[in-house]
Amino acid sequence: MTFIRNRWYVAGWDGEVGNKPISRKICGEPIVMYRKLDGSVVAMRDACPHRLLPLSMGIREGDNIRCKYHGMLIGPDGTPEEMPLVNERVNKKVCTPSYAVAEKYRYVWVWIGDQTKADEGKIPDFWPCDKENWVFDGGYMRVECDYRLFIDNLMDLTHETYVHAGSIGQKELMESPLETSVDGDKVTLSRWMPNISPPPFWRDALQQDVPVDRWQICEFIEPCSVNIDVGVSPVSEGDTLDSHDSGVRGFVIDSMTPETENTTHYFWGMARNFRIDDQGLTERIRAGQDNIFHEDIEVLEGQQKSIADNPDMTLRVLSIDSGGAHARRIITRLMEAENG
Repeated sequence: MTFIRNRWYVAGWDGEVGNKPISRKICGEPIVMYRKLDGSVVAMRDACPHRLLPLSMGIREGDNIRCKYHGMLIGPDGTPEEMPLVNERVNKKVCTPSYAVAEKYRYVWVWIGDQTKADEGKIPDFWPCDKENWVFDGGYMRVECDYRLFIDNLMDLTHETYVHAGSIGQKELMESPLETSVDGDKVTLSRWMPNISPPPFWRDALQQDVPVDRWQICEFIEPCSVNIDVGVSPVSEGDTLDSHDSGVRGFVIDSMTPETENTTHYFWGMARNFRIDDQGLTERIRAGQDNIFHEDIEVLEGQQKSIADNPDMTLRVLSIDSGGAHARRIITRLMEAENG
């Protein structure tokens, strides 16, 4: 398997999980989620411990869920409250696994591995998503590719020149030097593009067509997230790679939760610190991101199919692939450490 299990994974947006059970497979495990009457989220294996019918097909009764097959009533901790036959003694040993849950940054997080090791302090730091004077929104897509291909994609933004030619791509991406650094389990890939014309997306965000300095700072956060500091500022402001808040700045937030070894739950969004009260702009950015990421998905799903069709060939690593290559090494090392 290609998963690091003792980690928090994004299982859904806060608005996705409600009173009606929702089923989502994470790292190969089917999980059912719903909210109790007090609003807190329940997550447990999506299988009745009796005959394994998915509990997501069941009937909510208070904080519990009743299996639609024989009527076993399962509590939010995965243990039965009632057995199928009237007056049958409740056997607490016939239960389904439950998972630790946390809500942060508008996401519902689930701890997949050893439940005794679940620590909310280990949730990845997505600080722009709940920082004062910033706004955050986004969406979800299910993608038929290995989550590591997504990490490769997001840690190599030179592809924007060709994949996103009509929105955020420009030739300067191929001409500007890259800087890659590794600090423990984090990988950072930085690119500074001085004195260029802004591409359409950023020109519209800046609301002026002037020469700009543009930056991209991609950070891989294990086990499966990439946050990208992006933006442009007028050249006249004199911003630098280390200090760039004069123009329009945002963070593209990407979390690629593995569904299986070849399918991925892609949670994406953008946090920004400009025009934060403009809901219309938020909607337009989300629609724009949706279009951009569909361009990525076409490539990634095609790549995944080609990998399967060409088992005698391997992925090659060039200089532009350094960020993704370092991220993959970290994932492999952490999986090996977890597996002894």
